[in-house]
Amino acid sequence: MNDSRVPDEPPLARDDFLSGTSGLVLGKRATARALVADATADVRARLQGRPWRLRRAAASSPPRRQVLALAVERDDAPNLLAAARDELLRSRHGVTFASRPVGGRGKFENLNLLLADNPPEGQDWLVVLDDDVALPSGFLDSFIFLIERFGLKLAQPAHRARSHASWQVTRRRAGSLVRETNYVEIGPVVAFHATTFGVLLPFPDLRAGWGLDAHWAALAREREWPIGIVDATPVRHGLREVAAAYDRTDAILEGRRFLANRPYVTASEAQLTRVTHRKLP
Repeated sequence: MNDSRVPDEPPLARDDFLSGTSGLVLGKRATARALVADATADVRARLQGRPWRLRRAAASSPPRRQVLALAVERDDAPNLLAAARDELLRSRHGVTFASRPVGGRGKFENLNLLLADNPPEGQDWLVVLDDDVALPSGFLDSFIFLIERFGLKLAQPAHRARSHASWQVTRRRAGSLVRETNYVEIGPVVAFHATTFGVLLPFPDLRAGWGLDAHWAALAREREWPIGIVDATPVRHGLREVAAAYDRTDAILEGRRFLANRPYVTASEAQLTRVTHRKLP
């Protein structure tokens, strides 16, 4: 969610749901800085023994029998969905994976079709992922362990430094396991606890979904649901540029219309971290 300039539309207050930046990591200098930042964070975590301790702790927790993972796949461009699917299915949890091609429909229109074929009732978690995200090894076991340990109801993994990420709050913070935040974005990976299903599902029939996450955040605040970002399981979202498959202007206008009569958190609120957890309780 980036450029809020839309032809023939005044700069309404509704644009305060946009991050204001593209978050794209392009060019030699930006890529080099990101590679160094990622390598530094990875080495620091390994020296502290964090990945090993996290895997051991996750392995000792009870496996979830029902985790539903859904994705929408572009069949007209390269994607990483097969690798992501294989990574999720290697989990010790009971994972059901389903996907469908875009087929001229919007992301959330397709997700609702997937939900109709794969009802979420009885599932412990719903995980929605984009088809262009690279997941780290052992991702789901550690991710589910941490969001359950810290009681999150809506969560996403942090972005690596080299990842395309419009929101600075979603980028990995060194030394952090999990951060409780005011905001969780609609992608590239987001997890919903079963307690949220009755409120957040089915999804609105949106194409791009810009602004939907700001509305989710407001609903979470009203219901006192803890939401947040898992820094210990960072992903990379960088195969394609953000909004490569749809028109930005249309996405902004859709977001304005959607939020016109709905509560939402503003961009300034969304960028705040409420609590940083550096150790397991």
